[in-house]
Amino acid sequence: MNTIYILWIRQLKRFIRKKASLVGALGQPVIFLFALGFGLSPIYAKAGGGNYIQFIAPGIIAMTVLFTSIFTGVEIIWDKQFGFLKETFVAPVSRFQIFLGKTLGGMTVSVIQGILIFFITMIAGFRPISLAKLPLAFLFLLLIAFLFSALGTAIAARLDDMQGFPLIINFVIQPLFYLSGALFPVHGLPSILSFITKIDPLSYGVDGMRYALSGTNFFSPFVDFSVLVGISVVVVLVGLYQFSKIEL
Repeated sequence: MNTIYILWIRQLKRFIRKKASLVGALGQPVIFLFALGFGLSPIYAKAGGGNYIQFIAPGIIAMTVLFTSIFTGVEIIWDKQFGFLKETFVAPVSRFQIFLGKTLGGMTVSVIQGILIFFITMIAGFRPISLAKLPLAFLFLLLIAFLFSALGTAIAARLDDMQGFPLIINFVIQPLFYLSGALFPVHGLPSILSFITKIDPLSYGVDGMRYALSGTNFFSPFVDFSVLVGISVVVVLVGLYQFSKIEL
């Protein structure tokens, strides 16, 4: 447990030191929120959708958590190249503890940024439908952060190229985000898009966040929760297998 705590805190310290990365990570969701939120709001309202800011805000929060959490895998490659991971592996601790510590560190950083974006959405005019459901929204925030932090860590475990990791991750997260229903309603989509949306794990995170914050949903909250937990377990098992194959 001490190893998990140490790796967790180390990740947070890196986050605190890199103030520029914090600003950069918040830049994209803020642009999406204000440019798309206000730019498409009149069209969305005329189509009978209501307030677009109210619709898009949960998706933007989920986007922030997705991008930040999955890119924490870069730290694994960095640790490989500078020998820190080797020092950690020779310690008398299980690789499960190392994997979990890295994942929890990335999860915490992304949750912090997600909460910051939540307050920025409030400035943009977003209002949660019920304060009583905020803990549920936070639960879905944690689940999204844990799932994609674990996924980023699992992918990075098999890579050694710092330049290759962002290319692979962008190939993964761009479709995950754009096809999750974060920016558009998933009702009435063409059959192929509807199918892709249903197999996209982020769809269930966005749907759960939207239910808790805006009161609208496509799936049931129980289904959202179950899918996120189930996929998280699978990703953790895959990540542990990938960690077991690392040779330093």
